[in-house]
Amino acid sequence: MRYFIQLAYNGSNFNGWQSQPNAVTVQETLEKALSLLLKTPIAIVGAGRTDSGVHAKQMLAHFDYDATLEVAFWLPKLNSFLPKSIVIYDLIPVADEAHARFDATSRTYEYHIHTFKDAFINELSWYYAQPLDIDKMNLAAAILMNYTDFECFSKTNTDVFTFNCKITQAHWKKTNTSLQFTITADRFLRNMVRAIVGTLVNIGQGKIEVEELHNIIQSKNRSKAGFSVPAHGLYLTKIDYPYIPNKSDL
Repeated sequence: MRYFIQLAYNGSNFNGWQSQPNAVTVQETLEKALSLLLKTPIAIVGAGRTDSGVHAKQMLAHFDYDATLEVAFWLPKLNSFLPKSIVIYDLIPVADEAHARFDATSRTYEYHIHTFKDAFINELSWYYAQPLDIDKMNLAAAILMNYTDFECFSKTNTDVFTFNCKITQAHWKKTNTSLQFTITADRFLRNMVRAIVGTLVNIGQGKIEVEELHNIIQSKNRSKAGFSVPAHGLYLTKIDYPYIPNKSDL
């Protein structure tokens, strides 16, 4: 049978999602726990990759197992095998052909900035004390939805076949001491969200005019866009599928 795992993790102490030599990753940690618990080698496939230090409030992954798993029994046992920084919310039986990566219809990320020094959230939000014009940043964010080719925000030398992404929402909201950027698209390129946020921060500082964003996107040149903001403020928050009720509010 094929199962989807719905999980969340604090990425501070992980070298990203994907397994790699000589590094502790979320995927490797999950596979070791599942293999030990189920007493057979288990390989998992994630809905995507998060970079080193990036968090996930909701990640989906799938794995195959020959027997039926009683969720009420196995879910607490699996969580007991995992570090405190990873939590499994659900095990969902799905069709054999269901795929955590290829079947996802949209993904949502948030980027968190705190504007007043805070001793407790430094690993979970980016401290940025310079004043930012959120109105200009939202005007620029709206421009993103007029385009589909985002090569200018992609990590260079990446092995993708297309730089096209369909962004369906992109906006900032502000409280007294924090800013939150939310963006949803059908897919994202490597480093794309962090590069977008860095570019919008430059616009909020007045270093780039709002209308210049059109030229940056049309250039397809990473060096024309802004800096890449630190990873620890970024969260994968929601992944949608046509056949799974969303439980991102857990």
